[in-house]
Amino acid sequence: MEPREEPVGIGGGAAGAWRALDGGPALLDRVAYVAAHRDGGPLPARLPVRELARSAVAVCSLAAAELAAIRAGRRSVPPVTVDDGAVAAAFVSDRLVRLDGRAWDTFAPLSRFWRASDGFVRTHANYPHHRARLLAALGLPDGGDALPALMARAVAARTAEEVEEAVYAAGGLAVAVRSPDRWAAGEQGALLAGQPLPARERTGGSLPLPAGGTLAQPCAGLRVLDLTRVLAGPVATRTLALLGAEVLRIDAPFLPESQEAHNDTGLGKRSALLDLGRAADRRTFEDLLGQADVVVTGYRPGALDRFGLGARELAAARPGLVVAELSAWGRQGPWRGRRGFDSLVQAATGIAELEGSPAAPGALPAQALDHGTGYLLAAAVLRSLTERHQDGGGALARLTLARTAHWLLRELRPEHAPAAVPPGMDDREGDDPGRWMLERTGPLGVLGYARSPVSYQGGPVDWARLSGRWGADPARWTDHG
Repeated sequence: MEPREEPVGIGGGAAGAWRALDGGPALLDRVAYVAAHRDGGPLPARLPVRELARSAVAVCSLAAAELAAIRAGRRSVPPVTVDDGAVAAAFVSDRLVRLDGRAWDTFAPLSRFWRASDGFVRTHANYPHHRARLLAALGLPDGGDALPALMARAVAARTAEEVEEAVYAAGGLAVAVRSPDRWAAGEQGALLAGQPLPARERTGGSLPLPAGGTLAQPCAGLRVLDLTRVLAGPVATRTLALLGAEVLRIDAPFLPESQEAHNDTGLGKRSALLDLGRAADRRTFEDLLGQADVVVTGYRPGALDRFGLGARELAAARPGLVVAELSAWGRQGPWRGRRGFDSLVQAATGIAELEGSPAAPGALPAQALDHGTGYLLAAAVLRSLTERHQDGGGALARLTLARTAHWLLRELRPEHAPAAVPPGMDDREGDDPGRWMLERTGPLGVLGYARSPVSYQGGPVDWARLSGRWGADPARWTDHG
């Protein structure tokens, strides 16, 4: 049978997210779903993960279509299609990416749940410096076959919160597994619950969009400084690159990064290294900032402030700039200075307990907080660019993984969607993520990667360039000529 489409319901997650982005409600009629065939569909979970994924992609696609129509001089916004299969593949793109046929392990052996004396702790030790700090906090040697057993004994001898506090004090990452009610009753949970999903404000200035921009490339001519790491922020900037923006990712040379992760999230971008503590590199960065249209940051609150590059300082340095800021826990509250990742936010907010049990915590079928927040972040940038096209003014948008977790836990509900399978496709084929994969030869070899789920009539279908070597590009803008 032919795939059927349904418009996004006004009461659905997309409608709420679009409203939070100050989008015109009438545009929601431009969005339609193509649903998965089987009951449960892709991204199976106890919580409404599929609705989170659909909604985040829907508002991102709609914001892209809106900007495309404006920049192309069209009277109407092109229709948007949100396909469950494409969305599901994109939300596990970090697991699907292949280089010359090789996959990569997204989690290190010490990044997992551990049983404490009164519950469980989730640790994150994917980066060498986080692993070293975790082991130092627990007084453990680095290395040896006995390390997992030693780690298990060290955690079991303490309460979950004792481990959490000791590891964070050492600069590492560990979070006690909490119930949803316990998180909601705490100061950080209650604070985030009262905040908008994307917190947005206009910052003034007069910086019209540069010339360029077409239906297929609504961000053409725009320059984006990408100061993000790992997954959520890079997903957002990867989406802006798909839409035609020149995205230049800047990292510090002394902070390690996974090339395998960059293979997935570096699509469409260039990547350079600058040490902002060095005068020459700082001048280079300021030159880049002076020509940027958008800056996206993903460091914990305060990390860039010491360089005078907090969100408000960036906006003041270039009036009219669009600044988008991402963090794990937000800029306020007792957890404001903490580092965080998707898996840790799942543990802290009660998601891990709900997806498993108090006796055996579980996890979502994807790093859905990262991916969902990434598409919401891109949507916030695109809506801000639409507003800037109208009046030249800048904007500041802030999103947090923990607020997205609250959206999933407290605000979303599963939406009815039709079963739909393209002609000639059986159940297994309909849910096969391989249908949504592309393969091209690039500078690193043969790269297999998930298509973007961001889709509207006349929009782009692939990135202009493949991921290259992380940190290997010059720190300069190309000539848009």
